[in-house]
Amino acid sequence: MALATTSLIRRGSELSNVGVQRQLLQQDAAVLSLPQFDEQLMHSGIGELRPLSPSILQINLGKMCNQACKHCHVDAGPDRTEIMSREIMQQCLDALDASTISTVDLTGGAPEMNPEFRWFVEQLSARGVMVMVRCNLTIIVANPKYHDLPQFYAEHGVHVVSSLPFYDATYTDRQRGGGVFHDSIRALKMLNDVGYGIENSGLLIDLVYNPVGALLPGPQASLEKEFKRNLSDKHNVVFNSLHCITNMPISRFLEFLVNSGNYERYMRTLVDAFNPAAAHGVMCRTTISVGYDGRLYDCDFNQMLEMPVASRVKHIAEFDEAQITSRMIATDRHCFGCTAGSGSSCGGQLA
Repeated sequence: MALATTSLIRRGSELSNVGVQRQLLQQDAAVLSLPQFDEQLMHSGIGELRPLSPSILQINLGKMCNQACKHCHVDAGPDRTEIMSREIMQQCLDALDASTISTVDLTGGAPEMNPEFRWFVEQLSARGVMVMVRCNLTIIVANPKYHDLPQFYAEHGVHVVSSLPFYDATYTDRQRGGGVFHDSIRALKMLNDVGYGIENSGLLIDLVYNPVGALLPGPQASLEKEFKRNLSDKHNVVFNSLHCITNMPISRFLEFLVNSGNYERYMRTLVDAFNPAAAHGVMCRTTISVGYDGRLYDCDFNQMLEMPVASRVKHIAEFDEAQITSRMIATDRHCFGCTAGSGSSCGGQLA
């Protein structure tokens, strides 16, 4: 399987520095006369973005990944070595034990590449929380040591959420690398074989669609029908739901926008498509994001831009649900990506 690209860090790109990314978002947007996100909230009558009591703990287990996709906002890849330790995983478990959070969303990189991954899933499963794993599918077939992941997931009732840019090889491989679509179909069949996506099995597998290029995703409901029809008819593959997610102007997708000359048009598209209804449902209101080092963020995107929570509680080891709920949510211009059109979150469209 050929990689789509390599990490910004490995290539020595200046955009591997999050300060440069944030400066670009600020300076260029100012030149373009684009509003600040907070200003847009005020003008729309929404006011300050305040959190609700958190229901989801999204945990990044590391930036190591077997893929290096062109649109990756994490800048993950095989050359990244940052992973979460068991000590910090235990701190996450302790925080869960003292909170009302009911869902844990494991992400990466490829979270399965963390050597403590299975232990962590077992510990979470024993606590009765809903466990979601963001699996890139190809990890299942990449190495024999991962071939039993579908059975492991089934045994622990894991809700699998998997990226698949499109229902054919051309667009998928363009974004994720040569051979990715073929390997993804193999992995989906393995998941179907143990019951995932099968009616009344109780085993959920959802697919994630990111547009290939500088455009907003189409309507989620109609795309889901297209995906289900094509994957079933052509590959005998089934799944539960499709999540449409807008590509965020961060990291490697930001690099693509700049290099392809699409940055200005894309940012204007996001701002012009601002939807107040979507702003009410953004994931940062009900989600807390944990970095591989245990630091806390409002969302996965803020994590990648190193924008910590605006709270005295900065690390999972000192987690306090009341303090976290009373914070203000940190925003910047990338937040327009979550509120454009029908909105976007890790669970798909919002409005």
